[in-house]
Amino acid sequence: MSDRGQLPSDLIVFGPDANCTLAICPVEWSVYQYRPNLAANIIFLVLFAIAMLVHIYLGIRWKSWFFMSFMIAGCTMEVIGYIGRIIMHGNPFSFPGFMIQIVFITTGPVWYTAAIYVTLSKTIYALAPEVSRVNPKLFYWIFIPADIVCLVLQAAGGALSTISQGSSQTGIDIAMAGLILQVIILALFVVALGDYMIRYFRSGATGALNNRTRIYFGGLTTAIVLILGRCFYRCYELSQGYQDSELVTDEALFIALEGVLILLAVYCLCIGHPGLVQGAKAKDVSRGASDEETMSERKTHSVVA
Repeated sequence: MSDRGQLPSDLIVFGPDANCTLAICPVEWSVYQYRPNLAANIIFLVLFAIAMLVHIYLGIRWKSWFFMSFMIAGCTMEVIGYIGRIIMHGNPFSFPGFMIQIVFITTGPVWYTAAIYVTLSKTIYALAPEVSRVNPKLFYWIFIPADIVCLVLQAAGGALSTISQGSSQTGIDIAMAGLILQVIILALFVVALGDYMIRYFRSGATGALNNRTRIYFGGLTTAIVLILGRCFYRCYELSQGYQDSELVTDEALFIALEGVLILLAVYCLCIGHPGLVQGAKAKDVSRGASDEETMSERKTHSVVA
């Protein structure tokens, strides 16, 4: 933060009792040292709201209720978080606005990873469970509970920071642990997903290389990479704390590595929606089998002729 050596004793710039406003305090005294860009935050709010509506439509269409529910929860968290940043545009010293955006924007992506974890087991059952190294049900019991722990740690860390006016090292450490665990679990998921994808595409299963499968795995993989990139950024940012970090004063970096990366991930999960393989696989397999039978019959007739 900037130098506050001349701060009057009756002014409080940060915390639940903050009484600074732009009328009496320079913006450099605020926790971010800038006014969050109004246009950028409104755009993020609107685009996350639109993404939520798209996921509701796709979820109903493909009957992917768990995936849809997690995506709705994540988008709702993002919308609330960006409302907090809009509040801070009006008053950069608003502690409620600060904590709203810290808690909700930080924990929002946990719901997206939960949605991603839910898809793997169902995808394996829909495509080719016989090529999986482990029982697909195990993925539920490994990744979902771990994701819940990540959510609890990040939420608890944010809550402790709120109580301590953002100065609790314990709160920061707990939130950091949640972020690091999220990275580790997501990396393990990438290994499991990659192993299954390789085995599946090598299996020569009917329809293994159709467009739906390519789009699904492409969208899923891209979303995972984007979320991982965001988590690395957040870990580095949080390592410096809330009040004394130079990184948190860089709004352009926040927009690029938090807002844009997560927004792209959410829309990648729209494009590569699991319904592409879980909801239409039977039709694709039937069509693929029919095509193979037709080709076989043509070859037979050609030989006879």
